[in-house]
Amino acid sequence: MTETTPTARPSHAWGHGLATIAADGTTLDTWYPETHLGERPADAAFPEELRAHVGDDPRREVRIEAVTTEIAIDAAPTSTPDAYLRLHLLSHLRVRPNEVSLDGVFAHLPIVAWTNAGPVHAEALMRLRPSLQRAGIAVHAVDKFPRLLDYVVPDRVRIGDANRVRLGAHLAPGTTVMHEGFVNFNAGTLGDAMIEGRVSQGVVVGVGTDIGGGASIMGTLSGGGTHRVSLGERALLGANAGLGISLGDDSVVEAGLYVTAGTKVVLVGTAPSPDGTPRTVKAAELSGVPNVLFRRNSLTGAVEASQRQGQGIQLNNDLHA
Repeated sequence: MTETTPTARPSHAWGHGLATIAADGTTLDTWYPETHLGERPADAAFPEELRAHVGDDPRREVRIEAVTTEIAIDAAPTSTPDAYLRLHLLSHLRVRPNEVSLDGVFAHLPIVAWTNAGPVHAEALMRLRPSLQRAGIAVHAVDKFPRLLDYVVPDRVRIGDANRVRLGAHLAPGTTVMHEGFVNFNAGTLGDAMIEGRVSQGVVVGVGTDIGGGASIMGTLSGGGTHRVSLGERALLGANAGLGISLGDDSVVEAGLYVTAGTKVVLVGTAPSPDGTPRTVKAAELSGVPNVLFRRNSLTGAVEASQRQGQGIQLNNDLHA
């Protein structure tokens, strides 16, 4: 089953939400139960059922305020509520990864102590620690990004460990994220997928694709690169493998093999070079090419690429129904 993100993307988006404000005025987070594409209608009143949650929480020394936020999708974030709306748009499947500007987003996300009762200002944490413990409030992370499931519960998605999926992950129906899988913000799936490895920021995983246990995909935050890695449909990134180029439809990287843009790859089954040696290219030249098998020759140690036939892997229908 695939999700139905619209192809014609409006230039604006908006939402009514609840912002958590610390005693010093810092906005710690903003929760948007619903998000909307397009410009906000003039008669879009703030929901009364949401307004009922406005008020103080003295345990965490915060107050909850009603906010209505409207953004230009292609403009950079300008505030914490603005940044959170963009992350919610991704996790609500209103936009796909890389379709909303997140330029400079880190500057608008404060470092927060995330607890089972909501966010706490990190600078107040040690002072509040005794009273928080008496109230049964425990800290599970100190970070800029919260867990996805504290804000959005994706439709028909399985997540084995809530700590390993950040708000801003785009998880389409039919996705399974196993306990050791990880999905960063502005990354995710477009349909049925098995995630047992690491999906980094900016990475898009196609329908029917399997990311094996311990596998890792390089994102644009890794080393400051600009190439956005994607994996096509029915592709397989084997267990403990790594990927720094895009993987085409029906392609496979064997277990334990790390393929980056500069990896020298011997082309198997093609005409040799003029000097009679096997033709060798950088892996970047094979980025996104469908029906390719990447493997390491067990005798020579060389990384090889050969043409595959037919469709790629098939996921277990029982797991992704």
